[in-house]
Amino acid sequence: MHPDRRFAWLDEKAMLDFIAARAFCSIFAAQSDGAAVIHVPVVVTGPRSLRFHISRSNRGAASLDGARLLLSCAGPDAYVSPDWYGTDDQVPTWNYVAVEAEGEARRLEDAELIRLLDDLGAIHEARLAPKPVWTREKMSPGRFEAMLNAINGYELRIDALRGTRKLGQHKSDREMAGAIAGLREAGHTEIADLMRSSKQ
Repeated sequence: MHPDRRFAWLDEKAMLDFIAARAFCSIFAAQSDGAAVIHVPVVVTGPRSLRFHISRSNRGAASLDGARLLLSCAGPDAYVSPDWYGTDDQVPTWNYVAVEAEGEARRLEDAELIRLLDDLGAIHEARLAPKPVWTREKMSPGRFEAMLNAINGYELRIDALRGTRKLGQHKSDREMAGAIAGLREAGHTEIADLMRSSKQ
């Protein structure tokens, strides 16, 4: 996380909402043969927990149960040109939003894994409305169970949550307006919108 306290994100509910909305994160784990990075879809299941699943053939799958993990969830980001500020002696920078969750992993029982997969499908199918909702009942008999044997599910019990919203909050209104305009022109509307809302 960025060391400048002006960019610190302290609202834990908002950080969990951000993870839930992004829903695809990177898990970092230290293993006997080196560090592993695992990219996973996640479901936030409480104020101090989230769940994810990975392929059993994934390099990190065998040693996650009971391991201390670091989850990183990155949001919109963009390069900011110093020219956009309209003032002298500025430097290039990168604005971004990110959240880290740290804690111990617990392997899910089969019933919990099934619930995770159902929840994951339900959450993301709802976002595709008015498309008819997909459920596993549409699969051929036995197919879901066969695929279930190829994955492991985990719960991350969060004991540390950290966030950064580096959005140029330390810049003047005029400098910020210039950067927002430049980002919009470059097609980075999502980070530009976040920057605008950070000044309100």
